Amino acid sequence: MGPLKGMRILEMAGIGPGPFCAMMLSDMGAEVIRIDRLSQKGSGHRANVLNRGRRSIALDLKEPASVEIVLRMIEQADALIEGFRPGVMERLGLGPDVCLERNPKLVFGRMTGWGQTGPLAQAAGHDINYISIAGALGAMGYSDRPPAPPLNLVGDFGGGAMYLLAGVLAALLERNSSGKGQVIDAAMTDGTASLLSPFFGLMEMGMWTTDRHSNKLDGGAHFYGSYECSDGKYISIGSIEPKFYALLLSKCEISDEEFLAQQDQDSWPSLREKLIELFKTKTREHWCNLMEGTDVCFAPVLDLKEAPKHSHNKARNTYVEIEGVVQPAPAPRFSRTQSQIQSIPAMAGEHTEQILIDWGYDDSEIKQLKAAKLI
Repeated sequence: MGPLKGMRILEMAGIGPGPFCAMMLSDMGAEVIRIDRLSQKGSGHRANVLNRGRRSIALDLKEPASVEIVLRMIEQADALIEGFRPGVMERLGLGPDVCLERNPKLVFGRMTGWGQTGPLAQAAGHDINYISIAGALGAMGYSDRPPAPPLNLVGDFGGGAMYLLAGVLAALLERNSSGKGQVIDAAMTDGTASLLSPFFGLMEMGMWTTDRHSNKLDGGAHFYGSYECSDGKYISIGSIEPKFYALLLSKCEISDEEFLAQQDQDSWPSLREKLIELFKTKTREHWCNLMEGTDVCFAPVLDLKEAPKHSHNKARNTYVEIEGVVQPAPAPRFSRTQSQIQSIPAMAGEHTEQILIDWGYDDSEIKQLKAAKLI
């Protein structure tokens, strides 16, 4: 039913952001085939949410005959995504030039941390490193301690997977007019830098500084941040606009005149301390009953076990449970071509024979591949 129904996409098995992009493509209706290693340790886990919605074929890509299987599939594919270091696909015999020669309409999506070129292109790295040189990590956290990594959401998934997804979708759309495929170079450093675009604008306008925890949106402002309650749980406040801020003061029965100077940055530290003391006097439930659903811009800070149980998330079915595994539902939502989770996560090589049949192999060819121990 999804908007990508009919699209056939190959995913070179990897970790983290690559599978996340493939999951998104599958949730949107594409047929995504994951190409796993025949000799990999372990075959996966049914609870690995990132692997949901697609079938797996396991091949030994060190063997030319197995590479030829992938190339035959590429002839029928709309797109391929991979997250190896630059040059790995070329050494396997599956580089863009080879693949596009077999299928000139192929969209070849490549995602790396540093990008396909540049002095760091061949270096190992992880999310924390990519968001560091892009400038994101240095803008986060408190001023009196090292910057805190925001999970690996900013580099791996935001700056990497989502930009690869956008690139693949844009290239597929452009192909409708040109009839040609192309290569996407999605670097997490580039994507993270792109996500920082508004802050570069604010900095140029004199509305943002490089001092952590001193700006309106980085926790420096007393009206934008999280606070501990008497029960050790937390709430979040985002009362940026004056009318929302006025409602915050009203709901909390704050009459201290110092709070009236909302934009006086010199007062932010002392006002934050006052709010810290205030919110510690009551439980999170008390503050939720007082402010949740109002224009204060308020929400409880929930952990991963609490979030699926929140009434708003339940009403929208933001989380679903499939065979005992609670997980986020597909997003975004479409009015006509609704996305859906196509299947539970596959074990490596679980669907090898059926995939070969579906992609044009006959029984005799499959028997030969088995005899040669290539599948």
